[in-house]
Amino acid sequence: MTVGVLALQGSFNEHIAALRRLGVQGIEIRKAEQLLTVSSLIIPGGESTTMAKLAEYHNLFPALREFVKTGKPVWGTCAGLIFLADRAVGQKEGGQELVGGLDCTVHRNFFGSQIQSFEADISVPLLTSKEGGPETYRGVFIRAPAVLDVGPDVQVLAHYPVPSNKEDAVPETNVIVAVKQRNLLATAFHPELTADTRWHSYFMKMGKEVEEGASSSSSGTIVSVGETSVGTEQAKPDIPIYQ
Repeated sequence: MTVGVLALQGSFNEHIAALRRLGVQGIEIRKAEQLLTVSSLIIPGGESTTMAKLAEYHNLFPALREFVKTGKPVWGTCAGLIFLADRAVGQKEGGQELVGGLDCTVHRNFFGSQIQSFEADISVPLLTSKEGGPETYRGVFIRAPAVLDVGPDVQVLAHYPVPSNKEDAVPETNVIVAVKQRNLLATAFHPELTADTRWHSYFMKMGKEVEEGASSSSSGTIVSVGETSVGTEQAKPDIPIYQ
């Protein structure tokens, strides 16, 4: 299994390093044709406007949208979440182009400017049930977005409790910071900047499920002419792990 990491700008090197710790090969993606060589894709955190301009310059948006439509797993972290969203608010004048596919509305700078970046422990029950480990995950939020609303097919994986504003009498609210919809995974925080690889491991298993599904759907039932026996058992191909 080979994972592509969009390498236009941002923390792509950190994602590749996290994949390497899991024994998985990550490939830097800068051209549309490179997407044909990978089984899944990570869109990293970074400056979303800059990434969008570079993607437009390299004519990557059509290829990225086609990749999403193939059903292969795609994971967006921070700026990558913005890329995958169908709708975005809080953008700069003129907005930016989106890849889309994830039925949600994202606020581009929900948590404020760079100096308002922070770390916080967030509850991740599904991740814990799948990958084990602590019941919380240390989220690194850098000029982070947040999901304002989701469609009926989107699974919410994590919330962050925004503290109440006593001066304005605004109560504490939970904002969505991690979601999944079919082959799309998105987090408002940066798992690639921590030593905890559970999100990367979870994403890799999404890729294995797709590969196994494709393998089982392509193995048809074979009936020999003049015979009643049916050949159904086939050897499953090994999934290579790259060092």
